Amino acid sequence: MKKIIAFAGSNSSTSINHKFVSFAALQIKNHDVNVIRLTDFELPMFSEDIEKETGFPVNLEKLNQVISEADAVIVSVNEYNSGVSGFFKNTTDWLSRINRDFLKDKKVLLLSTSPGGRGAMTALEFTKNVFPRFGADITDSFSFPKFYENFSSEENKIIEETLADDFNEVLQNFVRQLEA
Repeated sequence: MKKIIAFAGSNSSTSINHKFVSFAALQIKNHDVNVIRLTDFELPMFSEDIEKETGFPVNLEKLNQVISEADAVIVSVNEYNSGVSGFFKNTTDWLSRINRDFLKDKKVLLLSTSPGGRGAMTALEFTKNVFPRFGADITDSFSFPKFYENFSSEENKIIEETLADDFNEVLQNFVRQLEA
C-alpha cells in the first residue's frame, strides 16, 4: 500500500481544483490517500530576507515533512491570468528552499481544472515543466475543462462521458506506475 498526498494549488475556500483533486483521491483504492489543504500551512510571501532573519517557517517544515513521508503526490493546479496562482508559486518557492528536491523519487500526477474551455492548461504545462527540477517523476497529467458543465458536485462525478473515460485512464495509469 502506497502513501499518497493530494492537494490543490488554490487558497480559495470554494476551490474547484480542491473539489477535483478530492474526487480523484476518492477513486484510488488499496492505497492510503490523504487530501490536504495548503492553506493549513500558511506561509509568508517568500523573501530571502525573511529566510535569513527568521529561518524556515514552522508550517513549511510541517508541509515538507508531510510531502517527504508520501510515496506519491497528486496536485490539481489552478490558473490565474494564464499562470499558476501566486499562492501556489509561493508555496513551491518555499519548499524548494528547505529542500531543493522535495519531490525526489515521488510519482506525481498533475491535474488542473477551470470554468473555461482550456481547463487551466497553461498553469498545468508550467507545472509539468518545473516540477522535474524538484525531483518529480511525473507519471501523467490531465486538464479538465468547463468544470461546472462537466462535473456534478452533487453527485461527485464527471458527467461528460468522454472526459470521464479519459480521466479514468490517466488515473489508472498513475496507480499502475505506483504499483510497478
